Parts: sequence; C-alpha cells; structure tokens
Amino acid sequence: MTETDTFLKDLWYGALPAAELKTGKLVRRIIMGQPILFGREGDGTPFALRDICPHRGIPLTAGRMVNGAREVECAYHGWRFGAHGRCTAIPSLVEGQEMDIARIRVRKYPVQEKNGLIWVFMASGPVEGPQLADTTPEPAFDAPDIPGAGERGPNFTYVVTFDCNIDNAILGLMDPAHGPYVHQSWYWRTSKSTYDKSKRFAPTDLGWVMLSHAPSSNSAAYKILGGQPVTEIKFLLPGIRTEHIQVGKRFVTSLTMVTPIEESRTQVIQMLFWDHPVLSVLKPALSFFSRAFLDQDKRIIRKQNEGLKFDPRLMLIPDADTQARWYFRSKKAWAEAEGDPQRFDHPLKEETTLRWRS
Repeated sequence: MTETDTFLKDLWYGALPAAELKTGKLVRRIIMGQPILFGREGDGTPFALRDICPHRGIPLTAGRMVNGAREVECAYHGWRFGAHGRCTAIPSLVEGQEMDIARIRVRKYPVQEKNGLIWVFMASGPVEGPQLADTTPEPAFDAPDIPGAGERGPNFTYVVTFDCNIDNAILGLMDPAHGPYVHQSWYWRTSKSTYDKSKRFAPTDLGWVMLSHAPSSNSAAYKILGGQPVTEIKFLLPGIRTEHIQVGKRFVTSLTMVTPIEESRTQVIQMLFWDHPVLSVLKPALSFFSRAFLDQDKRIIRKQNEGLKFDPRLMLIPDADTQARWYFRSKKAWAEAEGDPQRFDHPLKEETTLRWRS
C-alpha cells in the first residue's frame, strides 16, 4: 500500500467552495504542499497563482487586489502581478534602470468554477524560475460534472481536514465494509444490520462506477426519499466520489472531494445537491447528519493513526478491498501515462461483480 504514495499530477482537484472566493479578496490554500493564491478579477473570473512573491518570498496573499481587481499587489515592495502570472509593475525602478519586468512571473494554475466549487488543475512542471512558460497550456479535459446537478450550486457544503495522507482518506470513500461499525447510528444502520451485498462495477474515464442499484435496505435514511430510489456511485482520480440517487423525476447527489494539503493532512469537501422537496424541508437535520458522518470518519482516522505511526504491514482482502486495489493500480497507471488520458492503462477492463458483507 506504499508503492504509489506520491501526489498525482495533471488532474483536477477540488480547491474550495466558490462562496469563499469574493471579488477583490485573496484566499490562500496549500495543495500538495504548494502555496496557492486564489482570487477573482473585477469581472468575477477566478484565477490561481503560486502564493510566493519571487522578490523576497512573502506570500502574495499578504497583499491586496488593485487596479480594478485586475492585479495582485505584494505587501512588501508593491510588486504587481496580473492573473496571468506576469509581473506588471515594480515601483522601486526609476528612469534609466532598464528591466524587462514581463519576464518575471509566478506560476499560474488553470481553474474552473462549476456547481459552486473552484477546481484547480495541478499540472506537472516547474513551480518557479525561468523555466516557467509564457503561457500556461489549458488542460486536455475539464473538471468533472456533477451527475444530475446541471448548472445548480450545492444545497449544503461542509469542509473538514483529516490528519492523514490522501490515500487513507480515499480508502474510506470506497470502503463498503466499515459502515455498520464507523457509521452505526439509529438514523443510518447498526453493527447488527449486516447483509450480503453484490454490486456490479464498470470502468469509466479515470475511474469506475458502481452501476445503478437499489440502496441498501439497512440504510434507514434513504426511506425519507419515498418512491423507489436508484443509486449510482462513481469514483474518479484523484479522489472524487459522487453518489447520485434518482427518485422518479427527483434527484439527490452527494459529491465528496479529497485534496492533499501535505503528506499528513488532507482536505475533504462534502457537497449535497438536490431538487427533492422533502430534503429542502429537512435541510437543518440533513446538515447535522452529513457533518456527523464525516466527523465519524475523522475520529476513526485519528484512532488509526495511533497504529500507523509504527509503520505496520497492511492487508487488502477480496472483495471488500478490491476497489482499493483498483485505486492503487490506477495511481500507478496515471503516473506512467504522464497526464495523457489516451495512455492511461485502466485496471478495470470490463464490467465485474464484487461481493461482500456489510
């Protein structure tokens, strides 16, 4: 479980809820150990730059947006940078001091805003120095779509930090056997309500999908939706899980994104989208239960860390841990593909059925 423990590049990562990014304000995030500045230009267009001034190393987020929110001004010496990453002004220069300031730049990161979320594309390549290109090439593919959501934003958002590496956080997303133990509760399930499960899986771009099925009968929360719910669960690299529930013409979609802050800290963003009238009425309770669900995962990971600090040898078993095997193989295959989806050797070649008890 340690053969591919590096961060994956050339993929879209969930950075932050769009509501946190106000026009004219600067937001700092650490992603993959790299400081990134997020901002909005005057017209609302989001952008992202490396959050280090190349002059003296101070974070650019210590400064401010100027010139109609078109430039970032460093707090130390007033150097300015546009959303493209190129330097636009060095106030200390006087007449006769010739310097091509446009050759000075900070790294620009491609961003997309979709469904109330700011996505950032963490491309491979240098993060500073003269090797930075004049222009940042656009990614070959877009940030993922949210099943059923269309253009709508989230009805609920929750952001939490796990004290673990991204792999351990992701394994929790695709682990079907821990639910009756970690998430046991009167409104979800108990450790005694376990059943044999059999689910069909199929490959999809950069991941796989648990094909449409009826929700588990030992998950009481689904009953409030009424009708005959049908669920489809999808996992995509680098750490994106969607659960789309269709109830007649109504839908509910859960989006969970796992983004590495650094080796031992991981951000998890949970968003819920729905057009189901029952859920709008029950939103306060649903918000409470969603937070409780992630907090249960956070607590179990904290306990797991007590064992992992001794670097034990770990196990993966069939079939409950087969998705974990696919994940590690997918990481290796994507690293070998060097960001080219056409070269990605998918570990799941055809539809298959997995069985477990939970």
